[in-house]
Amino acid sequence: MTNHTATNPYPITNWDDAYENASHINNANDFIQRWETQSSAFRQQLVQEDRAQLDLSYGSGERNKLDLFLPTTPPKGLVVFVHGGYWLRFDKSNWSHFAQGSLAAGYAVAMPSYTLCPQASIGEIVAEVASAIEFAAQKISGEIRLTGHSAGGHLVTRMLCDDSPLNKETQTRIVKTLSISGVHDLRPLLKTEMKDSLQIDLDQAIAQSPVLQIPGHFAPLTCWVGADERPEFIRLSKLQATIWQGFELATDWVEEPGKHHFDIIDGLMDQQHPLMRSLLA
Repeated sequence: MTNHTATNPYPITNWDDAYENASHINNANDFIQRWETQSSAFRQQLVQEDRAQLDLSYGSGERNKLDLFLPTTPPKGLVVFVHGGYWLRFDKSNWSHFAQGSLAAGYAVAMPSYTLCPQASIGEIVAEVASAIEFAAQKISGEIRLTGHSAGGHLVTRMLCDDSPLNKETQTRIVKTLSISGVHDLRPLLKTEMKDSLQIDLDQAIAQSPVLQIPGHFAPLTCWVGADERPEFIRLSKLQATIWQGFELATDWVEEPGKHHFDIIDGLMDQQHPLMRSLLA
């Protein structure tokens, strides 16, 4: 009998640093400013073309609003993009330009905001995102494709779990989910300073971690991550794809060379980019 000892090539002693992206990206603030500028210009363009329905209320909360963007032809279906920011920051207005690839491919795109922590728990945010998806699904017929970045990657993956707040009719319309740099296991966040703002304990972390849940919907899942991201994000993407391979759904994970946490989503702007091809596969 041979004994095998597990080794960790990326031992973590500082968990705050493990989840800190901006300080490991050159000129990180430039990305945030660029997102705001490009998003605003793209949104204004679609308003002028009468292809944008802005601030649609999908719930009673102040931030329960979504923008719906329409292609130039009748929609083939619906793509929903859920933004990240560790459930603590940003809203739908920072990301409009990332609808370009899906719109060019003939899909309508919904981009929701949601109540942020600590005003809402992560579980409550999960429920709000489900309400946003169902609201948009009532407006756009056909297949549904989900994608989200970072915390948004977690939120769209949660929609596939067996305790998903989505109704079964909406779930059955989902044909693909693409989680981009998703935070699929929340337990390590208990070791970070964020845990106080997230108001999360071990029971909630377990309940809201897709890696610890059974999938209830079996459309393919891709976990996409940048090869230059923090090792923890690479680990979580591989973990989610690998652990759900034990169930009846197709999963894969992709490390895109030369990409970090802030530029990994650029592929959503180009219909021909491998990231978009994966979403639309």
